[in-house]
Amino acid sequence: MAKEKVVLAYSGGLDTTAIIPWLKEHFNYDVICCCIDCGQGNELDGLEERAKLSGAEKLYIINMIDEFCDEYIIPCVQAGAVYENKYLLGTSMARPGIAKKLVEVARKEGAVAICHGATGKGNDQIRFELGIKALAPDLKIIAPWRMTDIWTMQSREDEIAYCKAHGIDLPFSADSSYSRDRNLWHISHEGLELEDPGKEPNYDHILMLGVTPQKAPDKETEISLSFEVGVPVALNGKKMKVSEIITELNELGGANGIGIIDIVENRVVGMKSRGVYETPGGTILMEAHSALEELVLDRATFEVKKDMGNKFAQIVYEGKWFTPLREAIQSFVESTQQYVTGEVKLKLYKGNIIKAGTTSPYSLYSESLASFTTGDLYDHHDADGFITLFGLPLKVRAMKMAQVNKEK
Repeated sequence: MAKEKVVLAYSGGLDTTAIIPWLKEHFNYDVICCCIDCGQGNELDGLEERAKLSGAEKLYIINMIDEFCDEYIIPCVQAGAVYENKYLLGTSMARPGIAKKLVEVARKEGAVAICHGATGKGNDQIRFELGIKALAPDLKIIAPWRMTDIWTMQSREDEIAYCKAHGIDLPFSADSSYSRDRNLWHISHEGLELEDPGKEPNYDHILMLGVTPQKAPDKETEISLSFEVGVPVALNGKKMKVSEIITELNELGGANGIGIIDIVENRVVGMKSRGVYETPGGTILMEAHSALEELVLDRATFEVKKDMGNKFAQIVYEGKWFTPLREAIQSFVESTQQYVTGEVKLKLYKGNIIKAGTTSPYSLYSESLASFTTGDLYDHHDADGFITLFGLPLKVRAMKMAQVNKEK
């Protein structure tokens, strides 16, 4: 009789490599590894051999870079989704897409369960599992790090020893290092000195996508980004896919010290965590999109969209992508993007993004209205009645308070 199958979200790192023999030992499953390529680069090298040596029956490597950009990154850019004023959601917005692919592989393979290597303290366990529950509520979910009765490994040394005991001798090191997550949008770094908010990050050891502003060139880099209905379509006049634009912006931004943040954020599970995020291309793209919206969105829409963007960020951060609320807010955001078309020029210089001119055929900016020598559309005298009515509640309250104080 054939064994039941489990799909393992596989990165090729020590944790998920150790999980392969653990699943076979404790559940007697055939293990189908699944690695979703969201732009991890050379992290995928040698994965197939490593998975097979560790006892996996099969390895899927699924490239979803363009899908990640078009279906997850762009909605967040259009929404202006930033979590707690700093975090551009690099890890958060990749997880629903990964969960979706894991479910697709599970259906294809006829698997009964999906396993992930996220810890019991972090956000990723929530993001993966909410996605799986929304898309495949019948599948079992296995989270080894929460199963402390049978997952007894507590350190990298334990995991290496466990692998060796099961005939898996791979070149993993027990040396401590940062915990990182990488995709096309960003790289996150946690651990080591970052666990103490009182310590300065060791940027010389941390950074992988660029340099600090202090080490950036003493010369500015000029770029232009073109958008159509809120989507970037060209960089420096050259038409490109979104993934290609982000790739080039990562290089340009990294070289100029753009997009490095040090944040203490509030995790969904209730604790604070400190990390350093590198998002050079994403930071530039978000800034350019925002500059264009300044021109084309009216005040009332702009105000509501800002609130919706904050809510969208929270939804994505909490792993609630596959929900009616996310769909509804995204529909609102997409309706605001109808006229977000134009060109944004920027200068990159030592960690700074400096606006150098924004144009749009749908610009609501009127030079004749905004200048001190206004034309026929605006009469200075009209402001008298406007201020009288606009300030009437303040005046009435002040008069009432004066009367009350006089009667005391």
